[in-house]
Amino acid sequence: MAKKNYAPKPTTQPDENPFAALSRLSNLPPPPDNLPQDEAVAGAAGAKQHDPLRVTVDRKYRRGKSATLITGFTGDDEVLQELGKTLKVQCGVGGSVKDGVIIIQGDQRERVVDILLDLGYRNTKAAGG
Repeated sequence: MAKKNYAPKPTTQPDENPFAALSRLSNLPPPPDNLPQDEAVAGAAGAKQHDPLRVTVDRKYRRGKSATLITGFTGDDEVLQELGKTLKVQCGVGGSVKDGVIIIQGDQRERVVDILLDLGYRNTKAAGG
């Protein structure tokens, strides 16, 4: 089999700005008026205090084993994944994040509520019996 000859990649200096040519253009349109302001970005970080999170224990479809479910999260998927990872590490158990629900193995309801309150999720309640 013959070796493929690839075209050499253009080399750029680390301090060279790839968008420098755009700064010389004068006929660019102005930015849109509906860009998020700094307050809107800062408000997204404080939104976690308003999420009504519910922590329940579920045994359905788990062959009698308990699982703690955290529902009601309205943020980004990346934040949800990071929160799920934090809860799994802090509880010392496994779990997953599926369809906007964090699943923690075992009956960890009280511990999860305490962790969420410490993380700033003030509207967190343990639901169910």
